[in-house]
Amino acid sequence: MTEHYIGVDLHKAFFQVCAVAPDGQRIWEARFARTPEEIGAFVARCSARDRVAVEASTPTWHFVDQIVDHVGEVRIVDALKTRLKAGYAAKTDRLDAQRLADALRRDSVVGIYYPPVAIRELRELCRGRHTLVQQRTRVVQRMRALLLRHGLVEARRLVRVDAALDTLTLPPRATASLAALRRVLALVRVEADGFEREIRRLAAVDPIGLALQQVPGVGPILALLIRAEIGELRRFATPGHLASYAGLVPRVSASAGRYHVGGITRRGSPWLRWALVEAAMHGLKRSDPTGRWARRLALRKGALKARVAIARSLCTDIFHAWPSHV
Repeated sequence: MTEHYIGVDLHKAFFQVCAVAPDGQRIWEARFARTPEEIGAFVARCSARDRVAVEASTPTWHFVDQIVDHVGEVRIVDALKTRLKAGYAAKTDRLDAQRLADALRRDSVVGIYYPPVAIRELRELCRGRHTLVQQRTRVVQRMRALLLRHGLVEARRLVRVDAALDTLTLPPRATASLAALRRVLALVRVEADGFEREIRRLAAVDPIGLALQQVPGVGPILALLIRAEIGELRRFATPGHLASYAGLVPRVSASAGRYHVGGITRRGSPWLRWALVEAAMHGLKRSDPTGRWARRLALRKGALKARVAIARSLCTDIFHAWPSHV
């Protein structure tokens, strides 16, 4: 039987705690600094029969890692789906912790997936590579814009060839800016290539990554990213639930006989959504029934909407390709 329900309002430098009994009576409250010593003091006041609710935020994983073995259960709360503050005018750290504890006691919180360390490491690797590629693209765009401002209409071709850039004659400030951008680009390329080599190495030995590469449009990079963002497929009952997690399902408003379907929700993992939409670029070239359906849809709705629909259909392909024994 649960001894206490504990709500934790977590911040960067501290966390506010409220513990309530199963009958709703408030037992104790305290504020702790988010240091190893203070977290240890909090753990010392908990027992193996306590249940803890922590609202999801940036430092949540680090905090939960330090307490999960010392309490009965940790529930990481999805703030968007759990109505903690509905009907309340006041909002303070103490009230937030109390509401988390009360919602956990009533079993009215919506929890999110707590990925193991191995999955989080894969995510860091894939997201790190994605960030570096974005930075590489931004630097290249800045270089092209600089060259176009100085009348070089072949900026796209020039940026690709270092030897061509060495022969350019530009004003002094423009020359200095171009040189700085080239140094940044060289460094970003080296780092991005290192991440990519590691991803390809892991994708070649990971059984789930290998299986996902059989999905049309999914190569080693996207396979490992999809594998990392999903984590455990069994947490999704159907491909539709996976598509919802990726934010690829449409918004639906139905009331009193009125029914309206809007754009996609964009709620969930932005990295998974990006990977699926990226893989969907090849959907119109597929020769199977999905490809024929996609081409008909592109004629009726346009290529962009067809691409999103293909990305959503890839969730079914992922369900079929994912190894059942892993």
